[in-house]
Amino acid sequence: MRWFRFAVLILAVTILQKGALARFNTKPDLLLVFLAFFAIYCNTSEAIITSFAIGFAADLIGSPIPMGPHMISFGICGTALAYLNRVIAVRKMPHQALAIFVTTLLAGAMTHLLAVLIKSEPVSPNIYGVLFWTSVCSAIVGPFLFPPAAWWMGIKIHRFRRR
Repeated sequence: MRWFRFAVLILAVTILQKGALARFNTKPDLLLVFLAFFAIYCNTSEAIITSFAIGFAADLIGSPIPMGPHMISFGICGTALAYLNRVIAVRKMPHQALAIFVTTLLAGAMTHLLAVLIKSEPVSPNIYGVLFWTSVCSAIVGPFLFPPAAWWMGIKIHRFRRR
């Protein structure tokens, strides 16, 4: 794993997530897309480390939510996806989109549950609608971001090519 390239990639994605995409109502969660990427294409120990690091980056930009819920939920979901990838190979784009959709739904629901437990404040009534549409947008955009991310990280994603 090239950790310096990973840090640069996550920093760029975090800035893009907070800056350029912040003005849209329905937007993909790029940090969760890259969490799924690293959980699918890295070995298990690297996937766990990257999941918690991406969760930490999400906690840094999530200002109304206290520190910690993103890191915990991203770490759990990234670890589960990494272990699931050991059993079921997630290599085709529709399978990757489904993995991103489910991971975004579970991580988002877990993050909001942890935030409610920590802050003890009521949640807005449309939070799960926003979470659903964020998951849909992430699943649509995510598989198209995997090849450029693999190129940047130096990961070969097409191991079985036809000649």
